[in-house]
Amino acid sequence: MNSRLLTALRSRKMLTALRSRNVWTRTATLAAACILSTAAAWAQAPAAAGSAASSKVGVISIRQAIVTTAEGKVASAELQSQFASRQNEIENLNKQISDLQQRLQASANKLSQEEEARLRQQGQRLAQRLDRMNTEYQEDVNAAQADVIDRIGRKMVDVLDRYARENGYSVVLDSSAQGTPILYASTQIDVTQDIIRLYDQAYPVKAGAAATPPKPAAAKPAPATTQPPAAKP
Repeated sequence: MNSRLLTALRSRKMLTALRSRNVWTRTATLAAACILSTAAAWAQAPAAAGSAASSKVGVISIRQAIVTTAEGKVASAELQSQFASRQNEIENLNKQISDLQQRLQASANKLSQEEEARLRQQGQRLAQRLDRMNTEYQEDVNAAQADVIDRIGRKMVDVLDRYARENGYSVVLDSSAQGTPILYASTQIDVTQDIIRLYDQAYPVKAGAAATPPKPAAAKPAPATTQPPAAKP
């Protein structure tokens, strides 16, 4: 029995599990980068002339604010519905690979060279297909998530700008930005909840939007995988 195929199958299964875990959290973090640069640029800009002498400083978690707004929650539900069928397809392919791995383990030293070679090739084809599906899935999820974060984030920066100027803030720092210099910030200067509230007031979600997410896109039919006949003793 060739042990390299078993090792490869195990590695690919583990890789897929790691890729699937917390996908929405990871993609939201990556997609937020385009908005963070805008927010950071605003935060470092000179204060308005009327508040130039003020030293009032605020802190906000842009990432938390975006996903906590009513619009952000609806968008998250829509994305999950949109990609659910593709995620199920990946999980089903993972199961096929797992079943093949178990068959190879159970049939160790019992298969002919031809049968072993055939199963090995089948496993390689499934693993290659899984890699392609995972790559395309991650790219599409990241792109869709980036569009949502960009749409909400740009409007949120406007809300934050107005709030800061009206309340005399000289600087508002983003505590969720990578490499942030913030080591400690009192909850009294955290304006995240205020911005979420003002955003929801400025951009209310239409009634029923959260209750009726769009139907998921139909998944492409996966080629049928014929189970090989049992090896003759």
